Amino acid sequence: MNILKLIKNEMEEEFDYNLDDYEHKYHEKLDGLKIKKFDESSIEKIVKKSNEGYQTYRDMPSTSRANILFKASSMLKELKNEVAEIISLEAKKPIKLARIEVERSVTALKFSAVECLKIEGESIPLDAAPGGESRENIIKLEPLGVVYAVTPFNFPLMLAIHKIGPALAIGNSVIIKPSEKTPFSVIILNYIFKKSGLPKNVMQIVTGNGEEITNSLLKMNEIKKVSFTGSVPVGKSIKSKVGLRKLTLELGSTSPVYIDKSIRNLDEIADKVVNGAFSYNGQVCISTQKVLIHQEIFENLKNLILDKTKGLKYGDPLAEDTDYSDLIDEKSQERIKNWIEDSVSKGAEILIGGETHKGGITPTVITGTNNNMTICSNEIFGPVMILEAVRDSDNLVNILNDSDYGLNVGVFTNNLKTALHLGNKLDYGQVLINDVPTLRFDNMPYGGRKNSGYGVEGIKYAIREMAQLKMISLNYQ
Repeated sequence: MNILKLIKNEMEEEFDYNLDDYEHKYHEKLDGLKIKKFDESSIEKIVKKSNEGYQTYRDMPSTSRANILFKASSMLKELKNEVAEIISLEAKKPIKLARIEVERSVTALKFSAVECLKIEGESIPLDAAPGGESRENIIKLEPLGVVYAVTPFNFPLMLAIHKIGPALAIGNSVIIKPSEKTPFSVIILNYIFKKSGLPKNVMQIVTGNGEEITNSLLKMNEIKKVSFTGSVPVGKSIKSKVGLRKLTLELGSTSPVYIDKSIRNLDEIADKVVNGAFSYNGQVCISTQKVLIHQEIFENLKNLILDKTKGLKYGDPLAEDTDYSDLIDEKSQERIKNWIEDSVSKGAEILIGGETHKGGITPTVITGTNNNMTICSNEIFGPVMILEAVRDSDNLVNILNDSDYGLNVGVFTNNLKTALHLGNKLDYGQVLINDVPTLRFDNMPYGGRKNSGYGVEGIKYAIREMAQLKMISLNYQ
């Protein structure tokens, strides 16, 4: 963990982290470094510094901001293995998945740099309206000010970059609060940005109790935008407090997928479904949760899914052959186990898994469910897949739309009419044809409907959400 020692040595004054209640199974492997807890008075100082940083940074040319982002991307790439190991240790994420997260983060920073150079305004013909003659106009995007970003434990680096990258690209400053379970990735990112030339105070980190910090920050007028990824109750609470400030919420989903009888490559589909459901223990907001299969291919595909699920290997996150390890904490383990037991008590059948195993739960496939079960109506956020057969006569649109969530949905079909029909009728932010819903590319728009969120992420689209529009009109008559 030389990178953490390096950061501590080079940023001694700023690296005043000492949070006694930071706990982690792998804490002893993280050099004993801990995280600072902020009180309200220190929050006020941070907001003041952030606003001062913004006043300077907002006037920096786009090419300079882009160069900082390009340099950060390059430096992160050089540190890929060390950063991946830290993610693996603090998030209990298999190392092969942690490396993918770092690779995607490198790319997301590049996208932020490229989009920084492409931020465009427009001009509209004012003379199209009566009395608008002899006028020219410029419509441009400007930064907001201080952006407050809150990120979860499951993608501690990548989801931070999806907020920080766009904010910096448009010229905002950022205060970020990482999950108390996974703070070190953001500390490293802060170090990388400073080494890449980001001016002082433009990016700052706060740690501690999320509700207390958020309540303190939202009292301050300098906070112009909140970008939050996390649970529905917390998201709704934040929305009730932001007032007229801009807001983006990414709150998760039940991520269903439908597999049509026209599909023939069932072995390949089974691989995708199992990976989509059980990658990182299903602790992904778009983990494949509900799998609806046409009855004509249900038995064959079910058996393939069960065989592949049996082959998943539990192990240490740092082991190269580990497919899944412990859940993030005991609270998650207990909740998921209770939801499984509740569904069984109401008539569901466990086809495989459902057992507590060390700090995790064995990958679980359940059938015989209905929407009255918590496991169907709520986001599981764990290693559980629901498997059900559907018929031609079933009203598939209503079945898939019968959810309080609407983030990603997947459809596998070789029938163009079916693909277009479902693509247009499904009430989701992203409809993925011939892919599981557990799919996200870092330059695509990404936003949910209903309880899945508010606003849109994805680098280019997040920049727009972190900007304000201004029109300048010139009357030359």
